[in-house]
Amino acid sequence: MSEGEQAPPVAGLRRNAVGLGGAVIMSAAIMGPAVSTFFNPQYSMPFSGAATPFVYVATTVCLLIAASGIMAMSARLPSAGAFFTYVVRGLGPRAGFVTGGLTFVAYALLPPAEIGLIGSYLQTTFATEFGVDVPWWLIGLVPAGLMVFLAFEGIRSSLRAALVLFTAEVVVIVVLALIIVGQGGGPDGLTPAPLTPTASPNGFQGLVTGAIFAALSYVGFEAAATLGEEVREPRRTVPRAIFLSVLGVGLLYSFCIWAEVVGLGIAATNATEPTATPWNDLAATFAPWMKWFVVIASVSSMFAVMVNSNNGVVRVLHVMGRERLLPGFLAYIDPRRHTPTRAVLVQGAFAIVLALLVGAVAGGLTDPAGGSNVYGYLGFLLTVAVLPVYALTNLAAIRFLRRSAEFRWFPHAFLPGLGALLMIGLLIGQIVEQTDAPYTWFPWVIVAWVALVGAGAFWLGRQRPEALTAAGHVFAEGEVEEAAVVSHQPDAGEHRG
Repeated sequence: MSEGEQAPPVAGLRRNAVGLGGAVIMSAAIMGPAVSTFFNPQYSMPFSGAATPFVYVATTVCLLIAASGIMAMSARLPSAGAFFTYVVRGLGPRAGFVTGGLTFVAYALLPPAEIGLIGSYLQTTFATEFGVDVPWWLIGLVPAGLMVFLAFEGIRSSLRAALVLFTAEVVVIVVLALIIVGQGGGPDGLTPAPLTPTASPNGFQGLVTGAIFAALSYVGFEAAATLGEEVREPRRTVPRAIFLSVLGVGLLYSFCIWAEVVGLGIAATNATEPTATPWNDLAATFAPWMKWFVVIASVSSMFAVMVNSNNGVVRVLHVMGRERLLPGFLAYIDPRRHTPTRAVLVQGAFAIVLALLVGAVAGGLTDPAGGSNVYGYLGFLLTVAVLPVYALTNLAAIRFLRRSAEFRWFPHAFLPGLGALLMIGLLIGQIVEQTDAPYTWFPWVIVAWVALVGAGAFWLGRQRPEALTAAGHVFAEGEVEEAAVVSHQPDAGEHRG
């Protein structure tokens, strides 16, 4: 390069691509209001029964508290690495590396879980309505391919698709819930009993076990934090997006699931099994003309979860590759699309292969139960993985903010501390109260994963300490602190197609 000639700009994630509305949609859509309302309560109801609406109200309050530390960190450390970056800065590189590993589980298991659920649901629907039996895995490959395509095209394309799908599903849920309420509910009428803990047929144990599936409905509420390098005014926009998405979706869940229970009646709710489709039954009873709207909203919600969770994990992989805590090729940014295309391919392949493997073992590739179990097992597993991430982030927030001149005891210590305790308590309660295999095994799977990732962090600390020292210090606004004046950009050769 001749003297005076400027170096070409290094490709990076597209800046200022997303506003507050897009960030709220990403967090809200990844929670999947329709899929979480139509399918997740069935997994809680065998335990918490008619008290399931109460469980969702309580979970909303707990997660709003747990979100306090996440919001505080996202306002100060806008980064696509989200939890990984926050914990690095608050608790150190090794804890951050373990957090990145747990976050990977939480985000990365959502797309294969939705592949299984879409495939199973549509296989059953096609067989019932048209007498055609298409294997669930074959159906699931279609949305999986579309997910990878949207990730290639960039965050704007993904968010546009998510906005359309999210709007449609919310309208269907709310309209059907209002119809149920407007017609006075089912056999027990419009009773407030489901909003009280005493409605649980299995007491406290039922409430605790039901809560883990309620928490599954909120996984991804923090997804806007992964847009820290692409959102406008990230220090202000990301915390607001997280708060609004949790509050808004939590209110939606609480109302609609209460409407579901009063529509079914107390006795029918207590007898509901995970394989049931109560919203299909409610549509047939209260609004037969809405049957296909329910089907469409269910599928669109599952797909929106796939798209947005995929975006989140792809960006975590990108940042960990950029900071050399995973192979550097994951840091590659396509100079034309401004998307981490290699991370997209890795995550897409992982999602498809895992869905097929779990489905083959847990029910078969031709039986819709195989796809249903993919969702149930992976959904439970990822929820168990994400609870310690929320706890670690709140603890990191306390330690990080104590060093700040703007530290205030209540918002920066009490609330994050309470949030960490609530998440740890839910995790421990689940381990103690859960008695059904294979769910009793899953916490130990996470323990083994933490041990493996922890060993990796220990090895990096001994063999490549500079990589751990630099972790999390590259922010959205180009800030590089003195402790981490290290080049994180891929070699020029890495930018060649």
